[in-house]
Amino acid sequence: MPDTALRIREIADADVHEFIRIDGLRTGRPKHAYWARVVAEFRRPEEGRVRVGLAAEGPEAGRLSGYLLGEVRAFEFGSDPCGWVFAVAVDPSAGRAGVATALLEEACRRFREAGVRRVRTMVRRNDVPFLSFFRARGFVGGPFVQLERELEATP
Repeated sequence: MPDTALRIREIADADVHEFIRIDGLRTGRPKHAYWARVVAEFRRPEEGRVRVGLAAEGPEAGRLSGYLLGEVRAFEFGSDPCGWVFAVAVDPSAGRAGVATALLEEACRRFREAGVRRVRTMVRRNDVPFLSFFRARGFVGGPFVQLERELEATP
């Protein structure tokens, strides 16, 4: 169950510093320019685009416990519009307190309100904690297989 002191809200421009901090704790690399660009783009309204940007505020003022970014997308290959979760992270000090679950449930609620019936995400196949998290919340392998190819460096 989520912590009762947890409040889920829309992301704000000022949250970029917390995105950088939380992501840096997980990856070991603070990505200032990346998150500044992503948050700025995400906060910019765009006609016909449904975005879900959530921040989890815990008991400590000025610090986020976690965040989630997603949007409704329709891709080629015959995919109907669906919700896509493309970023979810939790401050390690708030781990196992239901933060990610609360964020995901609120995102799913908003995707349902937008009229989509399915939510997707991509997870590295060796990222066992993320795979376990999503599988425990009902995510299963979907109808598409991601394929990729390394490109040689140009001379």
